[in-house]
Amino acid sequence: MQQDFISVIFTTYNQPKWLEKVLWGYECQTHKNFEIVIADDGSKNETERVIKSFIKKGSLNIKHIWHPDEGYQKCTILNKAIAASKSNYLIFSDGDCVPRKDFIEEHLKQREPGYFLSGGAIRLPLKLSHYINKKEIYSQKAFNINWATKNGLTKNIKSTKLIQNKFFSKLMNTITPAKATWNGGNASTWRRHIEKINGFNEEMLYGGQDREFGERLFNYGLKSKQIRHTAICLHLEHGRLYKTKKSIQKNKKIRAEIKKRKNIYTNKGLHKYINNKNQ
Repeated sequence: MQQDFISVIFTTYNQPKWLEKVLWGYECQTHKNFEIVIADDGSKNETERVIKSFIKKGSLNIKHIWHPDEGYQKCTILNKAIAASKSNYLIFSDGDCVPRKDFIEEHLKQREPGYFLSGGAIRLPLKLSHYINKKEIYSQKAFNINWATKNGLTKNIKSTKLIQNKFFSKLMNTITPAKATWNGGNASTWRRHIEKINGFNEEMLYGGQDREFGERLFNYGLKSKQIRHTAICLHLEHGRLYKTKKSIQKNKKIRAEIKKRKNIYTNKGLHKYINNKNQ
């Protein structure tokens, strides 16, 4: 039987070594019929070289959507990537999140009409982020809780996401106190819902832009479903120079307005890229 065709969209910005590890993770996926749309917020040439090397190998179907670096424009480049994608179902992640081999498979198994899926990530310390390489990703050793904790991951309730027991993972999805919000590093929904709310709000800077997107999906009438213990990815540590007090304050103001007015649609969003493509 033909596998469903899926689009995976993730952002990157001047993290070529992390991007390489992420793409190794997608080379291991059990579900093979997918495209990767890389939303590149103005990276330099080294990122393009990494992407071209994977395209040349031919094991992944990759589109590289790039625009010039004019400051933090994650929402803008995500909208451009959505417009360039081909599937009716879209999985969103980040260029610093290495997926376990069943990452896409889990999103597809759990998808449901009228819902978006809310995943999470296991945050790795910086030393372990550097240490994990192609061998550990291809063998899936990086996703083994005993191996990871032995090599620097703190053993706590968060690290239990790496316990590979279907009954335990399903139970934890049910009882976790974490709310099933839209988490940009690990979330998915149907394309038609994203188009209805006009995609991401390009007024948003760093800090809460993913939550604002999810809040508009809720206002539109979607429900959310928790998959943080079954759709697993490893979050590689890095700096965040684009995080500022000003950007956080601006985003809080926008989100407060969304909650107050129950807004669904953003005027500065996706449709202009779809319309341009169709002209």
